[in-house]
Amino acid sequence: MKHKRLRLMIGMFSILLLCASCGKTQEDLGYRQTDAAEAAKIMQQEEDYILLDVRTQEEYEEGHIPNAICIPNETIALWESEEDMAALPDPNALILVYCRSGRRSKEAAAKLAELGYHNVVEFGGIQSWTGDITTETE
Repeated sequence: MKHKRLRLMIGMFSILLLCASCGKTQEDLGYRQTDAAEAAKIMQQEEDYILLDVRTQEEYEEGHIPNAICIPNETIALWESEEDMAALPDPNALILVYCRSGRRSKEAAAKLAELGYHNVVEFGGIQSWTGDITTETE
């Protein structure tokens, strides 16, 4: 009987946690989410923005959105100083973040928001990008 009650309590607690995370607003996330089409519009309308590819360097070299810089998602968690953040020096800059499918870009956007970046827009993965893709690096 004790085990049944414990399993029931654990199950209810799990449901509560799931429900609490489902209702998060974009303000709760610390960054804004959009799709590739809206990101393309932002790139046409804005002059000053950083296009951030958070895939691995190898994935980036195989093909990326023109003018994107590569900072792999896995390295962002290791940032500990202003020197680490030199590639993104302005916490108020508009940063458009993407990866391959959208999972890593969400993780990276959340990390950037946690590090104090205030204008982060996550738009999913390059798989849904319909614009140009290049292999050229600067």
